[in-house]
Amino acid sequence: MSDDLFNLKIGNLSLKNPIALASMGGITDSIFANEFAKDAGLVILGGYNLDTVTNRAASDIIKRGRTEFISEEPLKLISNELESIKIGGVVAINVRSCSIEPLIEAAEIIKNANAIIEIDAHCRQPEMTKIGIGEALLKNLPKLEDIIHRIKTTGAIVSIKVRANVIDNIKMAKAIENAGADILHVDAMKKGAGTDLEAIRKIRDATRLLLIGNNSVTDFNTAKEIFARGADIVSVARGVIENPSLISQLVKDVTSLQEEIGWYNAPKHVCRGEGDLRGLTFCCLPVKACPVHSNIKKIGLTAKEFADIKMEFAKGTPLEYGDSTCFGSLVWCCKITKMCPLRDSVLETIGLSDAEYMKLKKELADYILNHPKVTGK
Repeated sequence: MSDDLFNLKIGNLSLKNPIALASMGGITDSIFANEFAKDAGLVILGGYNLDTVTNRAASDIIKRGRTEFISEEPLKLISNELESIKIGGVVAINVRSCSIEPLIEAAEIIKNANAIIEIDAHCRQPEMTKIGIGEALLKNLPKLEDIIHRIKTTGAIVSIKVRANVIDNIKMAKAIENAGADILHVDAMKKGAGTDLEAIRKIRDATRLLLIGNNSVTDFNTAKEIFARGADIVSVARGVIENPSLISQLVKDVTSLQEEIGWYNAPKHVCRGEGDLRGLTFCCLPVKACPVHSNIKKIGLTAKEFADIKMEFAKGTPLEYGDSTCFGSLVWCCKITKMCPLRDSVLETIGLSDAEYMKLKKELADYILNHPKVTGK
């Protein structure tokens, strides 16, 4: 398997695959990761409590039967964990602190270890929220934004772990991106059970940050649904405890998918109401009433501008071919997983594989969303 099969890069780091181990308090340390997450592209250790206040809160949580990491020397603990992790993937450290200084110190240590710092804006345990951290940070966005700004001054790669649906998801995502974070890690929790796929889709449309999707991932079918709503990475937590081989199996399955179709997190079609804006790459020529019109309106394009942008990209590429297709060019054709004899006949004639076709469609999706007419740049 090629090291750049997935082309997943963040800052100076490259991830070998899009499967991550998420942090679990008192559980995901280097020992756990070395045993159960050796194949993961990203391993997130922690969460580690960095100051007296958070360690005291963690002690109270333990008293009622939950697990937590507690240390009198948390920065030394983090350094030791970074030295002890023995995996082939990238490492992140999930941390909490009521004061900024320990976060800055931790960020320096983590950056120097070529790892990622992840700020916990996710924990909903009352002992943590009442001291203003974890999920409480989402209800105080100016404070969270200031934390991100100040940690970024260290040069560290910053991930923010959040819980969906605590506040307005779009407002949250935009605030975190504008503050300078690099990664948004979303626990897409919804009332009842299961993953809030619609929340992931809407967050994907609101931000260009590297997006990690999380919640209730116990098999590849669940992971695929999260990928198809725009997650770049899928993280797993409790599922690993229930199935120790889960990460290895997910890596195997997503690798097979990438090798087969070339775009492991390809979006669903927007005409079904499930696809994020990347799905515009699969849309037909906008000549009839269809959800394509409402979606191009979201990015400020007219039907003509959208058509011009797609044809502009197609020029000189294999997507320019396809006289026998519905609209005379592969640029208007659908996802490879949808049956289409007309498209497939053209692909066979020009010698373009399914994976090569989908890679071009991914480039087209990026071209549309990064176009000056869309970004205003």
